Amino acid sequence: MGEHETPSGTADHEATGEILAAVGPRLRRIRKERGATLAGLSEATGISVSTLSRLESGLRKPNLELLLPIARAHQVPLDELVGAPEVGDPRIRSKPIVRHGRTHWPLTRQPGGLLAYKVLEPARVLEPDPRTHEGYEWLYVLSGKLRLVLGDHDVVLGAGEAAEFDTRVPHWFGSTGEGPVEFLSIFGPQGERMHVRARPARKGKDG
Repeated sequence: MGEHETPSGTADHEATGEILAAVGPRLRRIRKERGATLAGLSEATGISVSTLSRLESGLRKPNLELLLPIARAHQVPLDELVGAPEVGDPRIRSKPIVRHGRTHWPLTRQPGGLLAYKVLEPARVLEPDPRTHEGYEWLYVLSGKLRLVLGDHDVVLGAGEAAEFDTRVPHWFGSTGEGPVEFLSIFGPQGERMHVRARPARKGKDG
């Protein structure tokens, strides 16, 4: 499918570093806006106070296992914590990657590890073309509807829903055609899975 080629370039690397560096202050700001204490957030998320404090001070690198329960506790979209670039924002210094009409914003640069992207798929109807390759993928829908064809399954994921799967199983995903869809894509080597739990995706009509 070509979605998982590692992006290159010094500008992208610097921009990703800036995004990650801004996560800590953003976490502190959102927590204080909600009048929450570190102890209260720790109780709500199961993450220790020391880990939360290190996240906010930038001493602990943010990852999905930490950010997802924090987003749930604050009841905010995951990308609000990450501060992923908004489409069309002229202030974005990193250059979006466009492949086959789909726009990717790289959120991590860890060769050999997990690769994370914010993805915008335009409203269009495409014929599913399932592919296979080594790896494991996790999808989280931010807005819109994402059609996922996985083996014998054909489902539609809505905002706030997630799916994870072995990419050796024939798979394809894209817009249902009802409108654009924004989602997070986390891709890792074979055997490296996300340690999160999400409710099963509801079944939807074929796009």
